[in-house]
Amino acid sequence: MTIFEAFKKASEETSSRTVAKELLKFVLNTDESNLILKFNEKLKDEKEYFKLIERFKNSEPLEYIVEKASFLDREFFVKKGVLIPRFETEILVEKTLEIAKNIKNPKICEIGFGSGIISISLEKELPNSKIIASDISTKALEVAKVNASKFNSKVSFIKCAYMDKIDGNFDIIVSNPPYIKEDYKLDKWVKNEPDMALFGGKDGHEILENIIILAKKRAKYLACEIGYDQKEILSNILDKNGFVYEFYKDLAGFDRGFVAMNKRENFE
Repeated sequence: MTIFEAFKKASEETSSRTVAKELLKFVLNTDESNLILKFNEKLKDEKEYFKLIERFKNSEPLEYIVEKASFLDREFFVKKGVLIPRFETEILVEKTLEIAKNIKNPKICEIGFGSGIISISLEKELPNSKIIASDISTKALEVAKVNASKFNSKVSFIKCAYMDKIDGNFDIIVSNPPYIKEDYKLDKWVKNEPDMALFGGKDGHEILENIIILAKKRAKYLACEIGYDQKEILSNILDKNGFVYEFYKDLAGFDRGFVAMNKRENFE
C-alpha cells in the first residue's frame, strides 16, 4: 500500500483528511511538504499507522495520540491525564496580557496550570514578569516541566491546591479552572480527558467561586475562563466580593470568561 492509498483509506475511516494526514506525519516523522513528496512511496509502517487510526476511531483525541497541541502559534507537549488546550483559552491569555502590559514587572499566579500553556505563553510575552503556577495533578506537573524545558521557561510550577503552598500577593491571578457541572453529559472525546480538569462541582461554578474569594485577598486583578451559562451567578459572586468586572465572549458568541479588578486598596 502506498502512502497515498493509506491516506485515502484512513480519511474515509475517520471521516477526516486532517486526522489522516496528521497521523501520517507522526508515523513518518515528517512535515507536510515532505509528506506530499512521499505519496507514491510504499508505507513501511502500515500496521503502526492503522493502529493509530483505530485509537482515534475509539475516541482517543488526536492530541493524545501525537502528544502535542498547538496554542498561540506554539506547539506544546500533552498526554493523557492533562487537559487538551482549546482555542478559546487563547482569548484568556490575550485578556490577561492586556492587563499585564500596563504593569511594570507583573507578578502573576495561575491556578490550575495543566500542561503549562497559559503561564508559559504569558512569560514569552512578558519577559520582566514573575509567574508562579499551581496544580494538584502530578501528571500535570510532569507535563508542564517538559514544556518549561522546551521553551526555556522560568515559570515556577508547584503541586498544590489553589495557592496553598504559594506565599504573597499578586498583580494578577489567572485561571482556566474546572467549570462543568458534575452531572453534565460529555461527548465521547472529552470523556478521555481528566475529570479533575473538567468538573467544577455539583453546580459547576464552585471552584470559580473559591478562586474569586481567594483573589479578593491576594490579587489586584483576576482573569478566568467560565462556562457559557455562568455569567449571572458569577456576576453575583464578583459583586459580593468587591470586584469591578467585564465578561467577554468567544468567537462563537458564547460568554467565555471575565476580567475583574479588585476594589480593595490593601491586601492581607
